[in-house]
Amino acid sequence: MVRTVKQDRKDNIWITSGEGVFKYDGKSFTNITGKVSSARFFSVLEDRKGNFWFATIGSGVYYYDGSSFRNFTTKNGLASDRVGHIYEDKNGNVWFGTENGASRYDGKSFQNFKMNEAASAAQTDSVHISAYQQPLPKDSWMHNDVNAIIEDKTGKFWFATRGYISVYDGKKFTTITNKDGKPFVNVRSIIKDKQGNIWLGGADGLWRYNGSTFTNFTQGFVGYITEDKKGNIWTSSESSSGKGWALSRYDSKSLSDKNPIVTEITNKPMIFGILEDNDGNIWFGADGLYRYDGKTVTDFGDKEGQK
Repeated sequence: MVRTVKQDRKDNIWITSGEGVFKYDGKSFTNITGKVSSARFFSVLEDRKGNFWFATIGSGVYYYDGSSFRNFTTKNGLASDRVGHIYEDKNGNVWFGTENGASRYDGKSFQNFKMNEAASAAQTDSVHISAYQQPLPKDSWMHNDVNAIIEDKTGKFWFATRGYISVYDGKKFTTITNKDGKPFVNVRSIIKDKQGNIWLGGADGLWRYNGSTFTNFTQGFVGYITEDKKGNIWTSSESSSGKGWALSRYDSKSLSDKNPIVTEITNKPMIFGILEDNDGNIWFGADGLYRYDGKTVTDFGDKEGQK
């Protein structure tokens, strides 16, 4: 099961999976972590210096400079050894989304952040939560289980958790609510598009925030979001048939409409990280690694190379 797909500055494709971190150079795959750890790897980041960070579920994070590894865990100050997300901010700090809050690494030490206080300010009495049967208590551990982190154009940080979304302005956390005053629940992905808009995907569907207003595009669960070079938005989400997940493309020209043009490319039991490579191909993870060139989906786990 491939969780994340990324392309480095040398055009190599990196994927994370339960079998390790693999690098694809266009010809063959190399298991980079096979001799280092047997952990489940969830996320990969190439930082601005060209070094790599790998997140695991249970073994903390690994730093890889191209020749050697260094492992960071709670013993080094990491908030939790169960890490699902990595993000680098504009100042070069590396953030880790863990199951016990967010950790920021400045190259020397970790600083950890908790979102419980923000959640306590949310009005939970009448919140409808599609992923859960009851409102989340203010001190729920879910508010500190961080799925995604993004820095917006104003320098504020958005933390998407299995509970609510919190925004950090450098001093305090604020719970974000939608146009109806309800907190967003279990947001799995946040991105900032070329226009500076924030896109959210999770249990409450697909949403866009333009700095003042939230716009809802879908109601079904959305897992991952990315923007391509043309400004189209790609998502992995519940399929329109209700069976499995779909890789979908939203036409950039129609995203201001109430009924945006959306094309479902393929259906899988689950779909994870989505990437547009430098040649315009769309890569995504599912029960293996797939690439869509605009016409054909190539299955890298299929001996024939096509599916």
